Amino acid sequence: MSLPRASFNKKELNLILKVYGKMVSIGEWRDYAISLLKDLAVFSIYRHSSEFPIYRVKKFMKKSNKKEIFTVVEMNGKILRSGNNLSDVLKPLEMKIIRRVK
Repeated sequence: MSLPRASFNKKELNLILKVYGKMVSIGEWRDYAISLLKDLAVFSIYRHSSEFPIYRVKKFMKKSNKKEIFTVVEMNGKILRSGNNLSDVLKPLEMKIIRRVK
């Protein structure tokens, strides 16, 4: 019997892809990748497909009765935001959209 892997559900992917789509439409981001590991799911965002990811949205699997933990990490490893609510965790990326559009 294999253990379930971490993954993003449909609602979580929709939230991430909404931000991603806006940044693609203004020409900032070009590619993404999804990695599903045992205890961690990662949505990596690339400026160009041949580079390292500029941002990673991570979802850590919940341990027994705890909630999932979401984190947004920059290319240099700096954690922009972490928490249980994905909408709140994605806010630093949404602020980048507002700055670019102005």
